Amino acid sequence: MDRAMWQRHLALAEQHVAEGRHHISHQRQIVAELEQGGYDTSIARALLRQFEATQKLHIEDRDRLQADLSRAEQLRLPLPKP
Repeated sequence: MDRAMWQRHLALAEQHVAEGRHHISHQRQIVAELEQGGYDTSIARALLRQFEATQKLHIEDRDRLQADLSRAEQLRLPLPKP
């Protein structure tokens, strides 16, 4: 895989992390609004936990891509498949 393709995968992973950050922030706001209104927050909190778990995976994927790219560049190795 060439460097340009690798960087596109990394850019997509960065986009997923950024979008996940937005989803989590928005969901926290929803939970807070429901709490203030005295409503049941169980479903909203469950969704927030799911967003947080997904975000953890996005971050791990991005970090792996960054590490593989860095390692390949340092050793001048061919880039592995993302």
